[in-house]
Amino acid sequence: MAEQQSIPTALGDAAARQLANATKTVPQLATVSPRWLVHFLQWLPVEAGIFRLNKVRNPGEVQVACAQRDEAELPSTFVDYEEHPREYNLNAVSTVLDVHTRVSDLYSSPHDQIKEQLRLTIETIKEHQESQLINNPDYGLLANVAEEQRVYPLTGAPTPDDLDELLTKVWKEPAFFLTHPLAIAAFGRECTRRGVPPPTVSLFGSQFLTWRGIPLIPSDKVPVADGKTKILLLRVGDKRQGVVGLFQPGLAGEQSPGLSVRFMGINRNAIASYLISLYCSLAVLTDDALAVLEDVEIGKYHDYPDTYK
Repeated sequence: MAEQQSIPTALGDAAARQLANATKTVPQLATVSPRWLVHFLQWLPVEAGIFRLNKVRNPGEVQVACAQRDEAELPSTFVDYEEHPREYNLNAVSTVLDVHTRVSDLYSSPHDQIKEQLRLTIETIKEHQESQLINNPDYGLLANVAEEQRVYPLTGAPTPDDLDELLTKVWKEPAFFLTHPLAIAAFGRECTRRGVPPPTVSLFGSQFLTWRGIPLIPSDKVPVADGKTKILLLRVGDKRQGVVGLFQPGLAGEQSPGLSVRFMGINRNAIASYLISLYCSLAVLTDDALAVLEDVEIGKYHDYPDTYK
């Protein structure tokens, strides 16, 4: 007796998909972060790629006095300047993007291949920029903390007392703390354990923990090693003699401040090349504009069992 074959009663999913268009996203880049440090800094345009930081020499020697009514003479003084001020040269973060013309010609619908390649490369360059602003051995924040502006935690984990100590170092109009997200979590646990949960503030449409009204800004570019990291406190802006970012204005092919994209041509192998460059640096105008809490232990949730009962 011959087997009866099942006859489909309706169109199946597999066959139906052949007539359907999938909704496609642009490529998602997992390494992209908010890059809050770039947003919070004031950026100064730099002429010819050089920024000279002039400072007063021996500021404590500037003499003034309250004159009495019967005094015949007033004190005289002058303000001296450092003869060899530091100069900052803008740093270039650059790469050359190659795209085969066949790829951009045939496979640019619904998303333009060149546009997406440029977008993803620029995002990566901007991530590297923030890392350099923090970690560059010449102009980075961590390399430019004055020795007297370095403090150490009382117990290892970041506590309210430690952040108060930082505030004694940058007490003139402090703008924000900057640290790794793991350190912010550790500080939150310490505050909760002490019964003083930190309030939050809304900035740029996002919520940030605060201490004494100063926001704690996260950046995954702050280094973590052996379970320890650092917490920075900054004053920003040139009028406040704080920390400022530096960029080169008026670049050829400028896409945003300090960032340029220039088409380099198509070679004999049909490869189109684009030069992407970002010119930036950072300057700490006065020593007391920046302080750091060293050797901050980030810990883990199981280190605080009483907090999470």
